[in-house]
Order: sequence, then structure tokens, then C-alpha cells
Amino acid sequence: MHIGPLPTCALAQGALAWPGMTETIQNVQKRAENAAAKEADCKESVELIGDLEWLRDYELSEVGARVRNIILGYESGETDEIYNAPPLHSFACRQDTCCVWWYIVDEMERLFRGPSGRCTNPARAAIRLGFHDAAGWSKFTGQFGGADGSIVLAPEEILRPLNHGLEEIIEQMKIWYNKWGGYGISMADLIQMAGTVATVVCPLGPRIRSFVGRPDNYNACPDGLLPRVDSDADTLIELFRAKTIQPFGLAALLGAHSTSQQRFVDPSRFGDPQDSTPGVWDTLFYSETIGRAPPRVFTFRSDIVLAEDPRIYPEFRAFAGPGGQQHWNNDYAREYVRLSLLGVYNINNLTDCTWVLPPAIRPRFGEDGFPSDQWAVSAWENTTVNVPEIAEAVMAGNPITNLIDLLEPAVNMTKRALGL
Repeated sequence: MHIGPLPTCALAQGALAWPGMTETIQNVQKRAENAAAKEADCKESVELIGDLEWLRDYELSEVGARVRNIILGYESGETDEIYNAPPLHSFACRQDTCCVWWYIVDEMERLFRGPSGRCTNPARAAIRLGFHDAAGWSKFTGQFGGADGSIVLAPEEILRPLNHGLEEIIEQMKIWYNKWGGYGISMADLIQMAGTVATVVCPLGPRIRSFVGRPDNYNACPDGLLPRVDSDADTLIELFRAKTIQPFGLAALLGAHSTSQQRFVDPSRFGDPQDSTPGVWDTLFYSETIGRAPPRVFTFRSDIVLAEDPRIYPEFRAFAGPGGQQHWNNDYAREYVRLSLLGVYNINNLTDCTWVLPPAIRPRFGEDGFPSDQWAVSAWENTTVNVPEIAEAVMAGNPITNLIDLLEPAVNMTKRALGL
């Protein structure tokens, strides 16, 4: 993604669709922006969403204009601005919509950051929950579904097979909501805030613009709108295009698998990571999906078919290459702002509370803040025999140096299996 003019195909599509000049240039331009995503050669997401589709520029609030600029690529979806909250029960806090979120985020951060420095399994689950709530929307569902809290509030949704594994984080969301709901927060906001907090708590993760004010919905979103790990590339790309997310945007969002450890796709490999630095928000997911990875790394079939697709492969390669971390963080932040507002039709009235997020962690290998036991994690990943105690410790964000002796039988068995 680049910050700059609209893609040429967007302007061309607009010129063809509206050749007459009876409308204002502003309206023609806005329609051209929306038409961009319908052009097959456009790989970046530039379609307007929610109430931004019909609001004119002079009707936009500061937040509405900011969101519009972010999703069009004119403004970054990240910020390093920090918020200093007054005491929770003070008059100043009651007057500030974001203040209570500072205290909620503090609880989230403590749950999401493991002793090793890696983000924890609740953090990974919170990121996935944010995806699954927001992705229950498409252009064909109208003003229904999306980032509305229904994945927690409508019991039917958690029973759907593709939401399996989210039960624990949903219970945690209920605990937080029961504690903080009296302060006027919504479940929809709680879910999306947890997702952005979890992302920045993971070392190297972006600090994504986070907005509050979404309404809740107690009705289940339509079924069949979530991606499957056994789908082909065409199905997945069209599924996300129906959510206004184009192939390069999909490539950026897939990178959330960087921190992941799978549990249910192949239970015999419970806890296997999806790149060689689980719990760290780096670009090894991209390089190891299109290249070589340690034997312990588990790659979804859907990630492989997308990485090999010519509509997506160039972006995978760019993220895996020099400067890929900043490129990916920028693109991911932009796309997640879009995703977190799918099905939200009061964007113009939201409040930007990004300032309550923890600061981003930008360490390098071996520096403070980066998992000091990565050498032990790497040794574990080069085995093929499962060691449940290690997999569970990594998932919890705990150091595994004290468990390294458990690897010796696995290393010996791996060597025998490889004929070494």
C-alpha cells in the first residue's frame, strides 16, 4: 500500500460510469472511489464503507474524515500518541469518553502479555475474535452483521464450527463487560479494542487507530461469511471482496497468523506455530509460507493457495522482503481499521480512543522486550515429535528454557526419522 492518489482503475471506472457532468466533481470523485474495488485490476481496498458511503465531505466529523482518509490510503492507520488518564472516578474521567477505556486496556494488556515477552493465547484469541465478529458482514447482507458484538451476544454464533476455540475469550469478554458495562461501553467496542490491544502487545505489532461508539446487536450474523482453511483462492478472494477487502488487503490481514499456534485444524499437532516466532508480530509468516520453514511450523492450506495466487503473491513477496515489517504494519493497520468498522453505520459519530493503547514494542532479536528464549523455541520447532508441555508453555507466553531437557527425546526421534 502507498499513500497517494487513487488507483488509476478507480478513476477510469468512475469516468466510464458517470460521463455526464450534471453532478458535482466531488460526488463524481466519491462514486469513483467506491467503484475502485469493482475493477479486477485493483488490488488495494479503496471502497468506502458504512455511512461514509453517502456522507459528503462537509458533513464529515473529524473522526469520519480520519477513517475515510485511512481506508483510502491518504492517512496512516497507526499512531504513537499516548493518553494519560485521570483517576477513574474523577469528574475529568466521567467527562472523557476514552478515560474508562484506559483502565479496561490496562486489564487487557496484563492478560495478553506473557512473562517471556511473547503475546499469550488470550491475545491470539482476541485478535481472532475481532476478525470473526467483524467478518460476519458483506455487501449482500445490507445493514446487518459486522462489528456489532453479536459473536458474544448471540449464543447461536459460538456454536458454529468455524468459531470453535473462541469459547474462552468469549467468557473473558463477558467478565469484562459485566465489570465495565455500567460505564456505557458496548460489547462491539470491547471486542475490537481487545483485538487492537492484543496486536500492539505482540512484539513488533502496529498500534492501530481504535474507535468506540459502535452499537450492539443481539441477533446472530448471517452464517457462511467466514473463511475456511480448505477453501480455494478464488473462493477466498471473492469472499473478502464482498467485504470491500481486495487481494492486497487480504494479504495484509493474513499476517495475523504470524503470532498463531493452531489447535483444531490438526489436533495431532496441537500448539504448532504458523511461523517460527509464535507470539511475535513479524514477517516470518510471509517468508516461511512462500519459502522454507522449520518442521514444527504448521501452514494452513488456505494460506498456501493464497500465497501462490498471482493476485496476492507480489504482496506476500514484498512483506517478506527488505522493509517488509514497516510495509506490513502500515497495510495491516489500514485494513484492520476497515475490517473493524464493517457493518458500522455511525462511523461519523465514533470517538477515536487510540491514545489508551499501550506503546508499541519495537525490539530486535536479543534486545530487551524480545523473547529471550527464542533460541529454545527454535530448537523445539526443529523437532517433529510433539512435546505438549512446551507447546502449552509457548501458548501461555511463558519462557521454555526450563523445559529444554524435554526436547532431547524429541530431537533424537526426529534425527532417527530423518535418517541422521
